[in-house]
Amino acid sequence: MSTFQILMFAATLFFAFQIYHHVQNLEDKRPNNDTDGHGDRAVFSTESLVEEADGAYERGEIGRAKEILEEAYRLEPTNPEIVNKLAYVTAKSGDRLRGIELYERSLELDENDDLTHNAIASLYRSERAYERAQDHYLKALEIDERYPQTYFNYGNLLVDMGEREQAREMYKRALELQSDFPQAREALLSLGDKA
Repeated sequence: MSTFQILMFAATLFFAFQIYHHVQNLEDKRPNNDTDGHGDRAVFSTESLVEEADGAYERGEIGRAKEILEEAYRLEPTNPEIVNKLAYVTAKSGDRLRGIELYERSLELDENDDLTHNAIASLYRSERAYERAQDHYLKALEIDERYPQTYFNYGNLLVDMGEREQAREMYKRALELQSDFPQAREALLSLGDKA
């Protein structure tokens, strides 16, 4: 055998081993019929459900994404990522009150998630529950005072509440943190400020 043939044989063996290893890992991750919903198989199952739901959402199949996420939530009700995604698609499908309930559940699991506080505040704002929305925006700012989107969102709420001067300050703060924030600049212009 020539040196080239030996190298090709070794490479073939290496790739065959890699394929075997990959197939073996797939076998290890295949869901079984366990009914307890615990362990690695349940984690793989919820991960694949979340991926499937993400795909459905990207295709515009909000109802299907919601169904899939409901199943993932049933399997893993203490996973904040699953709860947040379910809350989002639930609200997007028109059930904002259920979305709020799910975001509240998520905050019970992790009260220091500023993005969840932003999301629930937005839903409260759409339901005209302005004081509750304000509480969540303030909590989000307490958690992360450097996130410009929170200042912008809070500014929008303050406009709804008739607090134009405070809204102006929120938009300005958003622009201080992110100078290329056209929505904040437009909001300031709508309040009569030069941005």
